[in-house]
Amino acid sequence: MRLLLDEMYSRAVAEQLRARGHDAIAVTERPDLRGRPDDEVLAWARGDGRAHVTDNVTDYMPLHRVLISSGKPHHGLVFTSNRRFPRGQPSTTGRLVESLDRFLSHRAPELAATPGFVHWLD
Repeated sequence: MRLLLDEMYSRAVAEQLRARGHDAIAVTERPDLRGRPDDEVLAWARGDGRAHVTDNVTDYMPLHRVLISSGKPHHGLVFTSNRRFPRGQPSTTGRLVESLDRFLSHRAPELAATPGFVHWLD
């Protein structure tokens, strides 16, 4: 499974995932995606065959519903929470990388066959 990490995540997360053999990019690595509206970021992820990782449930769940109801499924949403992975704390990057690595290695293969899946990262 290929990932696009939303703008709230450091490029270091994507770099560390790539070092572990995963196909991950961060919005912060893509000048063409930085600052873009959420629907455009999700459309880019969809067009590039990537599941989108974000903690922005408020904006992405309605986008998810619109795509699913219109028969245009995306390649997955992986939600995190600021409570579990607090922004700005030094340990967050490593914990998020570990959790995404586990997800990609164990859970993602079965979810990849489900268009428009939603998963909460633990």
